[in-house]
Formats: sequence, C-alpha cells, structure tokens
Amino acid sequence: MTSAPRVHYFWIRRIRLALSRDRSFACSLLCCTLLLAAFSALCGAAQTLSRPISRVRPQTELALLPDDPSFGMELPTEEAASSSSQNSVPAQPQQTRRILGIMPNFSAVSADVHLPPQSPKEKFIMAAKNSFDYSSFFIAGIQSGISIASDSYPEFGKGAAGYGRYYYHTLLDTADSNFMVAGLWPVVFRQDNRYYTLGHGNAGKRAIYAVSRVLITRTDKGGRAFNASEIIGTGSAAGISTLYYPDQYGTWTKVGQRWLTSCIIDSINFTLKEFWPDINHKFFHTK
Repeated sequence: MTSAPRVHYFWIRRIRLALSRDRSFACSLLCCTLLLAAFSALCGAAQTLSRPISRVRPQTELALLPDDPSFGMELPTEEAASSSSQNSVPAQPQQTRRILGIMPNFSAVSADVHLPPQSPKEKFIMAAKNSFDYSSFFIAGIQSGISIASDSYPEFGKGAAGYGRYYYHTLLDTADSNFMVAGLWPVVFRQDNRYYTLGHGNAGKRAIYAVSRVLITRTDKGGRAFNASEIIGTGSAAGISTLYYPDQYGTWTKVGQRWLTSCIIDSINFTLKEFWPDINHKFFHTK
C-alpha cells in the first residue's frame, strides 16, 4: 500500500530535477507548444466565423468531403440497405480491427462508413487501447531488440539490463504519443482521432491523401481542419520524453528529431491503413 506514494514522489523528483537542469529548455518548449495551440485555435475560430450561418439544408445540397464520408448524410435504414445492396456495385474492401492479425487497427474507418462524433471518453479509450493492447508489448520488444543491436543509446548498456531500459523507454514513448495525439489534444481541439479511409481513386491519389492526414484531420462537426492534435501531440510527447531520457538527449536538436520521426512514422502508418483493406482482400481473400 505504500508503493503508490513512493512512485509519485519518484516522478515528482525526476520532473523537478529535469526542470532544474535545463529550465530555459523546458520554458521554451512550453512556450512553443502554447503558441502552436493558440495558432490552431485562432485558425479554427477564423474558419468558424467565416462560415455563413444557415439553416439545415436538404440532404441533396450537402457536399461531401473526401476525408469525411458521413458529412451531412444519414444512416440508411435496414430496408433501404437491403434493397440497394441487390442493385449496387460490390462494396469496397473493409478495414479489420488488426493488421496481419497483430497490429492494432482500432482507429481505422472503412470507406463510405458513417459514424457519429466521438465523446471525450471514447477518445481516451481509443488512446488506452492503442497503448496497452497486448501487441504493444510485443512490438515494443521487437523495437527494443533493434535499438540495442544498433546501440541507439549507449548509456542504456548491454545485456538483460540494457534491454530492459530500452524496453520500458519504448513503452513510455508509445503511451506518451498515444495519449497526446489520440487522447488529450483531440479533446482540446474537438478533432476526430480516427482515420477515415478514402478507398477511391488511383494509388497515387490515395497515398497523397493518407500522408496528408498528418496535417489535415476531421473535426467533431464533420469539417476539415489543421491537424493540431497530431503536430502538437507529437511535439508534446517528444518534450515529455526529456524527463526520462539521459540529459544529453534533451536538447532542441534531439527533441526535434524525435518530433519529426513521430510525424513520419504516423504518415507511414496512415498509408498502411489506407491500403490495408486492398492488401487483405487481394492476398488473404478477406472482404
């Protein structure tokens, strides 16, 4: 029963120590994050003010966004769905909950699927599922093996102890990123943390769409906006990592490298999500 206060006291000491070692860096990082947040909020406010106020228009007048299949649409009834399924073209390949049966794919939405907005609770649940899924521990083990083999952080050492340090640092990085990008900031900016599959057009168009989701996302109201959740979220996670990495990896250069690397990894992840239904359908014959 006494372990919880000790753990809390340990992290408080670590945070105080990190801030006392480089107060200017911590203050600069915080100011940068707040400026980005303010800029994104102003952009969202300007977009809202510039949008004309109008009453609800007929469904036929509403234009669909490429990253928002459900904008202005209503869910079809069972009778309409059953009648249209007999005369319509074959459906697009669907997303699965996992890629290759292992990697989590909980946030991917199939093409032309209509979903209601997320609640703040659902956003944090999504972040928790991506962080603590059994595959996260397995993938972290593989990443740790690659890191120790390439001696990414010589200060962590070798052997079982060194591998353990790589392993828990990788788990912390994963949790930081998920809760910042998919949990906290989507709630603050009222943005959707799910990936909406385009599913139409040629491969080049779909690849550009997938990569651009790092900068463009869907709002809770169904519009498009600058993906502040991704950019500020990955930056926040990179800043938090300075609390548990060695001091020499807490410089602006090292934090910026982790920030950029996270954005690149997410763009690759979005591209994999976009084409996974086609890969799954072609090679594994799954609809």
